[in-house]
Amino acid sequence: MFAATLLCQILLATAAFAIPTSKERLAQRVARRSSGLTHQGRPNQVVARPAAEAGSNSTHAEFSSNWSGAVLVAGSNTFKSVTGTFTVPTPKEPSGSSGTHSASAWVGIDGDTCGSAILQTGVDFTVSGSSTSFDAWFEWFPDFATDFTGFSVRSGDSITATVTATSLTGGTATLVNHRSGQTVSHTFSGQPALCQENAEWIVEDFEEGSSLVPLANWGTVTFTGASAGLSSGSEGPSGATIINMEQNSRVLTSVSASGSTVTVEYTGS
Repeated sequence: MFAATLLCQILLATAAFAIPTSKERLAQRVARRSSGLTHQGRPNQVVARPAAEAGSNSTHAEFSSNWSGAVLVAGSNTFKSVTGTFTVPTPKEPSGSSGTHSASAWVGIDGDTCGSAILQTGVDFTVSGSSTSFDAWFEWFPDFATDFTGFSVRSGDSITATVTATSLTGGTATLVNHRSGQTVSHTFSGQPALCQENAEWIVEDFEEGSSLVPLANWGTVTFTGASAGLSSGSEGPSGATIINMEQNSRVLTSVSASGSTVTVEYTGS
């Protein structure tokens, strides 16, 4: 009896030591990100709601389980580029939650009415307890995101994100950090074909391991200087479709767009 009790105590102690702390989980995530094979964005996952619940401007309102922001849909033209500048927020754990929580701010081409490919670039922000971390990345969905190297990001940095489609299967993703003066860029070629139907400014609940990450409270992310280059001319987000994030029947964001600005506010806690 004593031996069985001792064995049980040893097993419980071993299990307790095996449970990673919040800092260890953050370190593990950072280590996984170094492989470039964890973060994956997804096309807009629309949540169907009655038109009466979509607000007074129901023709320009959608709900999504993973996106929040603004999306333009091309008419006879095609989108060639998208740009916007945002301040990196200080992520917080949602009220009543603990552990690791993340979100991502980015600009991109396609992923709404065209979901076969997305050209995008942006910054992830993660909080775990009192620790925060940031990852700057580029992605051509359906591939995974890849982190830029040698590009530092911290809370409060002003980041300009730009994607440019040089063809249906190639383009560039560029980030500029106005605090540090750093610029990084990646050139794509031979990728799955874009439709060039959509231009967007998004804060996303992205995926790791085929499931959405626990969502961080990012406060407010505002894209300024928001513009989409067309095959002829350019367009701002004032006429864009507004997308609010909804999970578990709760609307978590409040989004507005006007002129060259898109504001995405977390309201979930």
